[in-house]
Amino acid sequence: MGDMIALERRHAARNYDPLPVVLVEGRGAWVTDERGARYLDMLSAYSAVSFGHAHPRLVAALSRQASRLAVTSRVFHNDRLPPFLARLCERTGMDRALPMNTGAEAVETAIKCVRKWGHVARGIPDGQSRIVVCDGNFHGRTTTVVGFSSESQYRRGFGPFGGGFVVVPFGDADALEAAIDERTVAFLVEPVQGEAGIVVPPPGYLARCARICRRRGVLLVADEVQTGLGRTGRFLACEHDGVRPDGLVLGKALGGGLVPVSAFLAREDVMGVLEPGDHGSTFGGNPLAAAVGLEALDVLEDERLAERAARLGDRLVEGLRAIDSPLVREVRGLGLLAGLDIDPGQAGARSVVDALLARGILSKDTRGTVVRFAPPLVVDRQDLDWSLDRVREALDEVAAARSRAPGRS
Repeated sequence: MGDMIALERRHAARNYDPLPVVLVEGRGAWVTDERGARYLDMLSAYSAVSFGHAHPRLVAALSRQASRLAVTSRVFHNDRLPPFLARLCERTGMDRALPMNTGAEAVETAIKCVRKWGHVARGIPDGQSRIVVCDGNFHGRTTTVVGFSSESQYRRGFGPFGGGFVVVPFGDADALEAAIDERTVAFLVEPVQGEAGIVVPPPGYLARCARICRRRGVLLVADEVQTGLGRTGRFLACEHDGVRPDGLVLGKALGGGLVPVSAFLAREDVMGVLEPGDHGSTFGGNPLAAAVGLEALDVLEDERLAERAARLGDRLVEGLRAIDSPLVREVRGLGLLAGLDIDPGQAGARSVVDALLARGILSKDTRGTVVRFAPPLVVDRQDLDWSLDRVREALDEVAAARSRAPGRS
């Protein structure tokens, strides 16, 4: 393990601080390190591995397509992209889809598209449109996106940034309405904020936002890169509020944990403002990605993984809330997406993550105060129950260490 970690530290940019484990193999919800120790993956690469590691159907689809045709660029048609896009539009209720690779690329695509829609359909002068976003947002790492982030580290040293964004509190529909003016083209929002610490808005929030946007002629664009494809117990997290957005951003799980696949989807009139040459991607919509994405959509439905996430998600959140620990301020969650909010006056969330790692659980802290749990949707109930026992042990260990620290009575 030391050799691999040292080699990475020698040559990799220091933009990550990985946990001290070298993973070499994964099956389902479990991964194995180079020493043969097994870990329950309770992060699933921020939902990118929602279908579990090496799902046999997805691996087979990847292998079949890789041996036929992998990349052509969109300069040519291929036989895998059309059925993938048709299935994606059918399942989401959208008219058109623009395939990309990463979630951040899909968000950038959405931003470009809604701005041009505002110019073409609304007559807003070029360069003067505004997009409303939420405090605590996480829509990627591009310079455009970090320019409207409320996390200081994401912005520090990376300016200058482009304008055109207005930030309002998450969960406050009145603030959204007050922020809309004649130049506002869209409201870009995560139905559940993941990087902010699994922040779930009040019931009815998204539905009210949708009504406000419709009344004011503004597009509602939902970023479901982390919450889409069953993660929260519905195909889309928007469905909890009965909302069909005007634009939708998908990614992560769409690639089946094997290849990067993302897409921006929208109504006909919104996507229709784009012309050949307006936007593109060499790898976006490649036949390999399309074949895997299509199989991922089929696996999600055939294995009823959204329903599974709803059922097991209740068990996860209720189990976390049943743990009596002085370290925990709150448990938040929806489906198989949960956050354990640690009192910073008692301990750092990273100390809990480290204690979980020692017990065979892979998790991650976010914002320094929240332990994030998002296991693959294929996780077994028994494994989930086992993980809850390990969480209890880890919290007890960290609390005991805190009580023994100098200066503590």
